[in-house]
Amino acid sequence: MSLKEYHKKRDFQKTGEPQEVAAAESGAETVFVVQEHAARRHHFDLRLEHGGVLVSFAVPKEVPLEPGEKRLAVRTENHPLAYAAFEGTIPEGEYGAGEVSIWDRGSCELVEWNDEEKIEVVLRGERLKGRYVLVRFRKAGENDWLLLKAKEG
Repeated sequence: MSLKEYHKKRDFQKTGEPQEVAAAESGAETVFVVQEHAARRHHFDLRLEHGGVLVSFAVPKEVPLEPGEKRLAVRTENHPLAYAAFEGTIPEGEYGAGEVSIWDRGSCELVEWNDEEKIEVVLRGERLKGRYVLVRFRKAGENDWLLLKAKEG
């Protein structure tokens, strides 16, 4: 999966965001991270490791914690794996300017991955635990997805 859009939007002379993809460790678990992003509009960024990158979604409200809760999730550009450890300030005038902090992180088990319709994962983090589903909206913008915490059982 490409990082072309990620690199195009950033000036790495000005921002401390990771430029390179971190090599996955042999036998390492697949990761996820949720970063709280105090940008122009406060939101959360859900990032799921897939295909050698972090596939990313901006979630305007906090990621759902209870089964049945739903949130809008807007697909954004892929991020390098090294971004899973990024916290800091993106300078004013740069894309995504504002404070980024890690809200949760952990391992991610893939259940289903269909870029056009549905992504289903099991998250094992400190805050997020259990099955989460992303379903693509058909009539909305092409990057709009619905994120929900699935009921267990």
